[in-house]
Amino acid sequence: MHRPHAYSFDSWKTPRLPPQSTRLMIIIFIIIILENYKNNSHTSHLLLFIYLFIICFLGWVGLGVVCFRGTRGKRREEMGFPVRFPGVSNELLKILDANMDEAPARRRAREAFKDIQLGIDHILFKSPADGMKIKESYEVNSRGLEIFTKCWLPETSSLRAVVCYCHGYGDTCTFFFEGIARKLASSGYGVFAMDYPGFGLSEGLHCYIPSFDRLVDDVIEHYTKVKEDPAISSLPSFLFGQSMGGAVALKVHLKQPNAWNGAILVAPMCKIADDMVPPLLVKKFLIGVANILPTKKLVPQKDLAEAAFRDLKKRELDKPRLKTALEMLKTTQEIEQRLEEVSVPLLILHGESDIVTDPSVSKALYEKARSSDKKLKLYKDAFHSLLEGEPDDVIIQVFNDIISWLDEHTKETNAC
Repeated sequence: MHRPHAYSFDSWKTPRLPPQSTRLMIIIFIIIILENYKNNSHTSHLLLFIYLFIICFLGWVGLGVVCFRGTRGKRREEMGFPVRFPGVSNELLKILDANMDEAPARRRAREAFKDIQLGIDHILFKSPADGMKIKESYEVNSRGLEIFTKCWLPETSSLRAVVCYCHGYGDTCTFFFEGIARKLASSGYGVFAMDYPGFGLSEGLHCYIPSFDRLVDDVIEHYTKVKEDPAISSLPSFLFGQSMGGAVALKVHLKQPNAWNGAILVAPMCKIADDMVPPLLVKKFLIGVANILPTKKLVPQKDLAEAAFRDLKKRELDKPRLKTALEMLKTTQEIEQRLEEVSVPLLILHGESDIVTDPSVSKALYEKARSSDKKLKLYKDAFHSLLEGEPDDVIIQVFNDIISWLDEHTKETNAC
């Protein structure tokens, strides 16, 4: 499996700043100067020079790339899965190379790709679907957005509990989670998932989060409806969040403190690792730019694929939009301040070598949460993507830990 390309610089051998970017940078520079003088009338010439340098550099590299058309890989903005695989036809690659900013293109790509998906050489795509019922649907929520939903239910055994999934930033409920859900359903659990607005097959600009709180409200709305179904309303229900989805799950719990029987958090985004956060001056610059360019992908960062996936064959890549990155950063700062309010039974799983989300904050969550029932499991040498990017033996171990915890807590709940 090959990792996808990010932006390619092949097509601009002699880089130059497009005129519209020049105008844009001047506007940004004026805004930042005004903001600094508003907040500090004694802003030094040195600080202004640093701001100008950051603007010119990032504008030249970032905005210049955005304004160039036809750069190799420019349109390859994945739906949360790698887009280059051995044996994939040129016709399919053309579909996957299309602009994935809006849902119709993402849905066409998924439709063309789904038959190939289960043949990929990855342990998650080798889970059988026998003995389970799988249902996909689109639902219009209270904000008028068309949301993609999916569920996996065991058919040959009784339903033990409900697991409601909150996916990560570079994920959907139709790719890697397909195998995770099948594994859970084959163990007797009804699994429900949704793509957030702007993610996967749901309506909205790709990977754009204008408000994290609004996203959490969308998740609460959908899973509240799921749990109102008479067939499952009496069953125990658990949140399951990975990475950014861990932050979503925690926010759901904090808004609904008594609605859940437990939460499974895999490498939860309680805090973004310090090495992944831009320096203070760059962060101030990004906040200023986000006011006028919220959807642009200009966030300087390390290669998240290398940071998240230990297994070289299982890497993927994406780059957040400005407003999205700032909303995630703001959310982690809020959660870090509210760890003591967490009261739900917890299973926290984290790789010790994770440099995307900070495992030390998972330790802090374990120590500070007022939950009387909590368990922390750290995996030596493991990276961020415990269920997707690790060697098979680690993935199997993580699965076993999750299912054992669910079995234990389902047994206790049903006995009450």
